[in-house]
Amino acid sequence: MSKNKIKVDVKELNLWYGENHALHSITVPLYENKITALIGPSGCGKSTFLRCLNRMNDLISIVKIDGSVVIDGKNIYDKDVDEVSVRKKIGMVFQQPNPFPKSIYDNVSYAPLKHGHVKKGRECDELVEKSLKDAGLWGEVKDKLNDPGTSLSGGQQQRLCIARTIAVKPEVILMDEPTSALDPISTEKIEALMLELKEKYTIITVTHNMQQAARVADYTAFFHLGKLIEYDETDTIFVNPTNKKTEDYITGRFG
Repeated sequence: MSKNKIKVDVKELNLWYGENHALHSITVPLYENKITALIGPSGCGKSTFLRCLNRMNDLISIVKIDGSVVIDGKNIYDKDVDEVSVRKKIGMVFQQPNPFPKSIYDNVSYAPLKHGHVKKGRECDELVEKSLKDAGLWGEVKDKLNDPGTSLSGGQQQRLCIARTIAVKPEVILMDEPTSALDPISTEKIEALMLELKEKYTIITVTHNMQQAARVADYTAFFHLGKLIEYDETDTIFVNPTNKKTEDYITGRFG
């Protein structure tokens, strides 16, 4: 299907919440420096799948997972892999903007300082500036870096969360409906930002918005009832899907 390099190779991934088999043998290659959109009706397993990619589901005691998620040749579910190191490599942006109750500057610098990536002072200042520039926010906040992150508008807060994510230099960014809580203008800014960020990062995003998937994604995966029904280049999925269920969902017959 693609000559692109695989960044995240998911094979035979199954997940159970207790007795409930929530993801069924998901096998999908996710390509480097591309945006992959996960679409499908509510409760079909999109967000659960997304959280498997950085072991966020490990935090739920009744979850059982088998199969593999291989990133750069290493299965992140191997016994010798520490989930904290996984989450450094794989950043996450949530549906609701969730800045820390700290200044704009501290939101971005907190994790890099904590992990010893930078030293306080000029090195840290430069990282904060670069991360905010890469998140398309620097121009709006450069004169108020000491203001609380929570004082920003919703769209700005989401871009601050993106700046915070990229400050630790991940390789993959997961986005769980990053624009669903935002107005159309903020949504447009985040979509433009995603297209810029894929030059440096591999992006996997959950979206309920078909038009958004069509606008930003290189690849689209359609989930239904915990199964991956179809996965292909976005144009193919939207114009010429091979599965009737995909076509019915995209044309709005169900979902």
